[in-house]
Amino acid sequence: MNDTQRDERLQPRPRLPAWTSTLTWKATVFITLMCCGLAALLGCLVHGAMTRQTVGAAREKALTRLERTIEAYETGGRMPRGEGIDPAGLPPELRALAVGGRRGTAVGRYRSRPVMWAAGPAAHGSVIAVSVDFRASERTIAELDRAILGSSALAIGGTLLIGALVVTRITRRLHLTAQVARRISAGDLDARIDDRTGSKDEVAAVSRALDTMASSLQGKLEAEQRFTADVAHELRTPLTGLNAAAELLPPGRPAELVRDRVRAMRSLTEDLLEISRLETRGERLELDSYDLADLAARAIRASGTHTALEVREVRDVREAREVRGPYGSLRVETDRRRLERILGNLVANAHSHGAAPVTLTVEGRTLTVTDSGPGYPEYVLTTGPQRFRTEGTSKGHGLGLTIAAGQARVLGATLTFRNREAGGAEARVTLPGPAGPGATALPHRRDELPAPGSSVPPAR
Repeated sequence: MNDTQRDERLQPRPRLPAWTSTLTWKATVFITLMCCGLAALLGCLVHGAMTRQTVGAAREKALTRLERTIEAYETGGRMPRGEGIDPAGLPPELRALAVGGRRGTAVGRYRSRPVMWAAGPAAHGSVIAVSVDFRASERTIAELDRAILGSSALAIGGTLLIGALVVTRITRRLHLTAQVARRISAGDLDARIDDRTGSKDEVAAVSRALDTMASSLQGKLEAEQRFTADVAHELRTPLTGLNAAAELLPPGRPAELVRDRVRAMRSLTEDLLEISRLETRGERLELDSYDLADLAARAIRASGTHTALEVREVRDVREAREVRGPYGSLRVETDRRRLERILGNLVANAHSHGAAPVTLTVEGRTLTVTDSGPGYPEYVLTTGPQRFRTEGTSKGHGLGLTIAAGQARVLGATLTFRNREAGGAEARVTLPGPAGPGATALPHRRDELPAPGSSVPPAR
């Protein structure tokens, strides 16, 4: 392959606009082409038949007059005006036909008007010919053509209108199906199409299949949630006794190991209970006004880690007009416990799976946790945090970021994760903006964590 061919292959190919790929547009083009083709076919057939009939009638009239003219010529009678031997304006091809001894007709012009000529042989190589006015026949053909065009336009317009109504109804149902499918993939397992049109077509079959799938998926996930909640709840009682028994052990290394494992199991149980509450929509917000930088500092102190805190100036003019705190950051309406839980989990994850230095940055309504580690695994960036899934020999249960994602949904915040080009991981929490004067309360949302393999925004 030479350089020219390689350059041609690398050049981007022109693409049609996105709207041309819709079913409505394709159906409209198909219906239009079919209607135009059918109208052209029928128009040609009608035009040909009526033209033959009109021209045939004029030809018969011209030949009849030619017979009378020949009789008058043979008897020495007087011939009408415009008829006779070698009249002016006779088409040359018709003259040649008559000189050859045959009779014929042809459309031509005589004195600037359309006429039907009829000619036959006469004595001494001359031609006798007559003409019949053809203007009425031409008007008939022209009016017929206009009628064909008008009726074709009306038929195409009516067919397009009816077709557009039918196709729009189908595409509206398909859009509803796609919308419900996206809501289900986002975690709203209560979403259903509930097609009540009474149709039994393929779209209705797809709608029923999607509703059935959603019901089955919801049942399985709810059973899993109940199992998780039941297991975590039942583990609390024996763990409480085990913790009390571990405290009675004599001092020593074995006692420390037992206490450490008991604490780990208690932490795991509490995390499972928290996930269960998030999944069963049992969480409610307790909003109050807080300074973001102060909350970030509290989260760092509670984590007991060496994490740097940076507070940057607000660049958004709208945020610059909002109430400021003592650190220069925004004061926001949020749930302090949940936000500190999110930040604590992100900071702990950065220290456990990343590398120092770890920095928590506050800028406007955005809080960013960065580290200098290897970054997030690929599955985290594509499918989001998943319970009990870790990469390689990494310690942990994958619950910290799962809880952070769930708490962010309760707050209405956006939680995104990415790997920085310079190296390391970056977790970004963006809190929702203030409600306007006419805003109402946020609608109740399903505080549900993504199932493994579900489509969610990138998060770790």
